[in-house]
Amino acid sequence: MAIQYAKRMERIKASEIRELLKLTTRPEIISFAGGLPAPELFPVEEMKKVTFKVLEDEGRQALQYSTTEGYLPLREKIAARMAKFGIQATAEDILITSGSQQGLDFSGKIFLNPGDVVICESPSYLGAINAFKAYECEFVEVPTDDHGMIMEELEKILEKTPQARMIYVIPDFQNPTGRTWPVERRKRLVELANKYDLPIIEDNPYGELRFEGEIPPSIKSFDTEGRVVYLGTFSKTFCPGLRIGWVAASHEILNKYILVKQGADLQSSSISQRELDAYLNMYDLDVHVEKIKDIYRKRRDLMINTMKETFPPEAKFTYPEGGLFTWVELPAHINARELMVKALEKNVAFVPGGSFFPNGGRENTFRLNYSNMPEDKIVEGIKRLGEVLREELQK
Repeated sequence: MAIQYAKRMERIKASEIRELLKLTTRPEIISFAGGLPAPELFPVEEMKKVTFKVLEDEGRQALQYSTTEGYLPLREKIAARMAKFGIQATAEDILITSGSQQGLDFSGKIFLNPGDVVICESPSYLGAINAFKAYECEFVEVPTDDHGMIMEELEKILEKTPQARMIYVIPDFQNPTGRTWPVERRKRLVELANKYDLPIIEDNPYGELRFEGEIPPSIKSFDTEGRVVYLGTFSKTFCPGLRIGWVAASHEILNKYILVKQGADLQSSSISQRELDAYLNMYDLDVHVEKIKDIYRKRRDLMINTMKETFPPEAKFTYPEGGLFTWVELPAHINARELMVKALEKNVAFVPGGSFFPNGGRENTFRLNYSNMPEDKIVEGIKRLGEVLREELQK
């Protein structure tokens, strides 16, 4: 066949993480590749009761079409929960999406024309990069340090990039590095966005998974002109299979997201929204999140301590205060894609870091996830990975 596809399809590549996950379905693989929550923490028994109650009490409504904006009681609860990030919102500021990934796709559709520039951290979230690429944009990466995006570098870039159309950031336990921005940089980002009249997409799937210290105020909390779009999700704190995320934005911007969602899927799942709302009525989500944090904190500590013991000194890695990931940087001559092949021979998987740089390069990096594997496999997998690293560095 000689079917002609849209040019944008040339820019859309298979997600490297999703392709890796196919390999990791083999039971012998110890996988640090995906950003998967621990399945043993899913509230299965509670959700059985929740689902029965929803179907028993409001089954016809739960199985019917609903409004595009989403189930009002759930939006009210989301708005209330956002207060912990310093955001004062109401249900009218919230749109329910099918995971925060849909919010990323909508952001590209709303703000980007072919040739426009997305300003992002270097490295940045692969899922966002792929979502935005579909809209034929370019990327300018802002250098980062242990505290996230460097504001002085951002200002230099904004001064010479008039085709910039939005700034995309993950300020809390960033994917892939695990880094968190200090308050001063959050405030400065808003100041620069105001100066250059750009929207900010603040992606915060991990913010509630803080293991130490206080939750810092979100970038959205410093928004003085209604230009920050906040993306949230229950995928990392509850059940990713429900696919419930949200967009919080000023009414002018949110209306654009509502219009786009109407064209995309009309609405998110009615029954999933009501099930989540019922769970929030029947149980304490904060207690559930604390259980998740306790487990992930132990797994982070175990992974980091084992890395300290078994990785060669040339391997540098981050110490995240929360979230799901740590980030490893190797000497410049080491290629993590080639390293991954050798690691898979020892039945260990990770994600090579090059894909997190939208303009390529930095193949000497990789991401490790500590949330999904049990403790014994974390220790064994990191030991095997340490052996691979030492063998490679001794060449």
